[in-house]
Amino acid sequence: MLVDFDGPICDLFGPAPTAHIAEEIKVMARRKWGVLDQAVEDCDDSHGILLKLRAIYERMPPALLSRTPLDEAHRIVTEYEYAAVDSAKATPDFEPMLDALFDRGKRLVVVSNNAEGPVWEYLKRKQLQSKFVDVCGRDPHEPGHMKPHPDSLRRALKRLDDLGRQPHPSRALMLGDQLTDLMAARAAGVRFLGYTDDAEKARKIGQGGADWVVASHAPVVTAARTLVATAARAGSTLS
Repeated sequence: MLVDFDGPICDLFGPAPTAHIAEEIKVMARRKWGVLDQAVEDCDDSHGILLKLRAIYERMPPALLSRTPLDEAHRIVTEYEYAAVDSAKATPDFEPMLDALFDRGKRLVVVSNNAEGPVWEYLKRKQLQSKFVDVCGRDPHEPGHMKPHPDSLRRALKRLDDLGRQPHPSRALMLGDQLTDLMAARAAGVRFLGYTDDAEKARKIGQGGADWVVASHAPVVTAARTLVATAARAGSTLS
């Protein structure tokens, strides 16, 4: 099972927007590149601005434009992600769901637009790292590989395949809370379980082709525990 980080596992930044992170990156990029595109100036999202800067870099001849701002922008965002781990709030029912899936023999990989280091830091603080096969986070060298690009999902599937645990993408399931998660799952050929308590977002995710949409992890916990109990009863009967 592939799981997005910010949302399904925890609320990393809470209700506070990330516009201040984007602004810090703009100040840095102006020093390096001069005048920025209006699309960059208008962006107030810490991940979105990485993509906007990448778009500028793609259009300019490499000899005329240093990629230093791209690397520096990734570093800035990553530092804020590490800092946010201190106050990140666990998503209700995630740990019971994780335990229930673990009891079913499932192994999980985090697929995230966050950097890998902060994700591992959060999992270690919660003592959950042993229940995850790997974390496939933001590519520090290619922001264009963030979801909705399927790169992180494909890396996760390869990791599971290397362990002999995932023979085909169609047998995998991704849990995510954004349309970009759904788009990445569809591009990778992976089934999708939407997670959101926002009715409008749930409608869009459902219309976008999600296999299922839930408002909390509780139904997944119940389903997994029922399967475990059923398997246990079947085993007892056979013995």
